[in-house]
Amino acid sequence: MGDTAISRAEQNKQLVRDCFEAWANGTGGPFDLLADDAVWTIEGRSIAAKTYVGKKAFIREVIRPLNARLRDRLKPKVRSICADGDTVVIFFDGEATARDGKPYTNTYFWQFEMRRGKVVKASALYDSIAFNDLWSRLAPEG
Repeated sequence: MGDTAISRAEQNKQLVRDCFEAWANGTGGPFDLLADDAVWTIEGRSIAAKTYVGKKAFIREVIRPLNARLRDRLKPKVRSICADGDTVVIFFDGEATARDGKPYTNTYFWQFEMRRGKVVKASALYDSIAFNDLWSRLAPEG
């Protein structure tokens, strides 16, 4: 049983690492791993903090509006990825330029619960002040 847990953890960690590398290279991203019925919770008190049920809702309500405020795509720089069985935790920085030319930088902690190679549950923590500033300063289209 121990070997199975270790290999599952390593497999999950590698899946997530590959997605983050694709995201950094502009050829994919971590949301490719989301199950259709994934539940994503943004913890804390940011403007977007709540639980989103379903991949489509999360992409529609958070990711698209965030990307629409950016001139270029958010580029991640992973600090660490840790895995224990079906749980993967990613600590990373993200950097982009907003549409108004100001930098958007943030630091994130994401915890993924994986099932059969897909994220079924995610919790996210980040700098709410930086996020709220961007979200409030710029409309998603403009």
